Amino acid sequence: MKKIFLSFAIGLCAFTGQSQNIKEILLYSQENMNGTARFRALSGAFGALGGDFSALNVNPAGSVVFSNNQVGFTVSNYRNKNNTNYFGSSANETDNSLDINQLGGVYVFENEDKSSSWSKFAVAVNYDNINNYDNTIFAAGTNPSNSIADYFLSYANGIPLSVVSGNDFNYGDLFYNEQQAYLGYQSFIINPTDTNLGTTTYTSNVAPGGNYYQENSIVTSGYNGKLSFNGSAIYKDRLMVGVNLNAHFSDYRKSTSFFESNNNNTSTNYLVERVRFNNDLYTYGNGFSFQIGTIYKATKEFRLGLAYQSPTWMRYTDELSQSISAVSSNVNEELAADVVNPRLTMIYEPYRMRTPGKITASAAYVFGKTGLLSFDYGVKDYGNAAFTPDRDFRDQNDLVANVLGVSNEFRLGGEYKIKRVSLRAGYRYEESPFKSENALGDLTGYSGGIGYNFGEIKVDLAYSFSERDYFQSMFDQGLTSAYKINVKNGNISLTMLFEL
Repeated sequence: MKKIFLSFAIGLCAFTGQSQNIKEILLYSQENMNGTARFRALSGAFGALGGDFSALNVNPAGSVVFSNNQVGFTVSNYRNKNNTNYFGSSANETDNSLDINQLGGVYVFENEDKSSSWSKFAVAVNYDNINNYDNTIFAAGTNPSNSIADYFLSYANGIPLSVVSGNDFNYGDLFYNEQQAYLGYQSFIINPTDTNLGTTTYTSNVAPGGNYYQENSIVTSGYNGKLSFNGSAIYKDRLMVGVNLNAHFSDYRKSTSFFESNNNNTSTNYLVERVRFNNDLYTYGNGFSFQIGTIYKATKEFRLGLAYQSPTWMRYTDELSQSISAVSSNVNEELAADVVNPRLTMIYEPYRMRTPGKITASAAYVFGKTGLLSFDYGVKDYGNAAFTPDRDFRDQNDLVANVLGVSNEFRLGGEYKIKRVSLRAGYRYEESPFKSENALGDLTGYSGGIGYNFGEIKVDLAYSFSERDYFQSMFDQGLTSAYKINVKNGNISLTMLFEL
């Protein structure tokens, strides 16, 4: 007989595709506006300016703008505030984290051959955390109709009871949907319609009647790092060209804890009234991309920039562990002897992802030594992202192409100098990558900062803020009720630059 109060985790090594979906495409394709304090203060509008380490992530031709050899690093404080609304109930969570998110160096040298049209060269190495994943989201409310049982039923129906009950259980061959069915059955949340091991239909064992109180907590951590090896040159003091070869590193952890309770049981049956379902995902990977760019000095003051960022070809590995406990109305929760936990982790076969490329066109006007204005326009087609090889992910890739589309991005920045002091401000706007904006809204942000030039040492300080709304479903199928999230990101960055 099944245990009424049960907690366990299972493990296997099998490809399932359970985590390869649009959420992962967006997670690894989108980039936060991280980088140096000056870059952040101008909202990243650096495509035609250069002369900044993080500007190399926009246009690699910008390294030749440096007038001297430099090294620098940036320390940032990240603050995320998430406000949620689930069936009219509000909740919020705030996170703070501190990190060294940028480190770089550039070497600039003149061409000793004075007869050459290529008068200046630069090589640079720069590391940027293009995404910081430290975040917490909490949502709670009363669902009037759908229970966690709907999630497990959506996977179980169609799977023989011999597999779901464990009589025909093989860790090495188990797929994600079979695993979810196994979890739901063994925790007494779902029951088969009859005891025949060949039956493939199931019913809910959660007390009926609606009004299910539900909580969902999501805690994430990690980073998406980019190490760029850069080279650039200037032709006839007007045309700058550059290239980046980029190595990418990802380390992402996500812990989700879902809780549900109800007071619907009015019978003596063993109907489930409380459920706790935990998922812990660890994803790590690495990859490669390249960038090419050019900056043209149309006049001494006016510059134009154009850059192409290739897709990033990544290879990821997922490790997932799950546990669940369910309590019926007439069971003492303190019976700890009923708890089972093999402590096994599923390690899936590595998979590959191609993120979308990006084109950035820029313009800037430099008012001598007084200040500047800069504008960037970027285009990224998220519909071109895909898991590879396509034959293994055709359904997922078709969905990505149908749901995601072109996202336009606008960045505007300005700087005004008063002797050794620089005052800066910026604004940015990024369209939703979804063809329908209901899933993810547009992003708006603003920034400001100040810098002081001590001579061989420069210190920059910046504050940036961004905000957007999106919807997050409890689960991808079965229990798909969604809660709205308003996310506000604030960042304080301090950069130290040293001329060599």
